Amino acid sequence: MTCSDGGKPDCAEALARLEFFIDHELDNASFDQIRQHLDDCGPCLEIHDLERAVKALVARSCTEHAPETLRQRVMVRIREVHVTLSEQTASEQPG
Repeated sequence: MTCSDGGKPDCAEALARLEFFIDHELDNASFDQIRQHLDDCGPCLEIHDLERAVKALVARSCTEHAPETLRQRVMVRIREVHVTLSEQTASEQPG
């Protein structure tokens, strides 16, 4: 799936940032790019809607909170994976 148009993100890029988009964790420019992509791309919009529905269902179903130490360990691991993926993506770019 690709529907990139000039400066707009393609489907792979939009879907990779979808969770950050849903959680409003993108800067304004990136948020606007993903919003525009979703406005123009029906398949990605369907995935977005499904992800939001699943996230809302999990939020309603999970009322227990993880211990703070577990939460911190999970967040550190998520950041490590994110950095690793970012480094891999950067090394794959022609340059």
